[in-house]
Amino acid sequence: MAVPAFRTSPARKRRRRSHLAIKADAHVVCPNCGDAKRPHHACTSCGFVKPGLQVRVGEED
Repeated sequence: MAVPAFRTSPARKRRRRSHLAIKADAHVVCPNCGDAKRPHHACTSCGFVKPGLQVRVGEED
């Protein structure tokens, strides 16, 4: 069975795992209703995507 030749230092371990930290989601203000929405997604409250395009919100088929 393979065994590490040397112990991994705490700094090396933390540097390796630094990209695993949870990052906060980005939010922008919807130009139609002013509510917070994720960029490049439809607004969850009004369905606004871009000028001239709107998605129906709250209706399930």
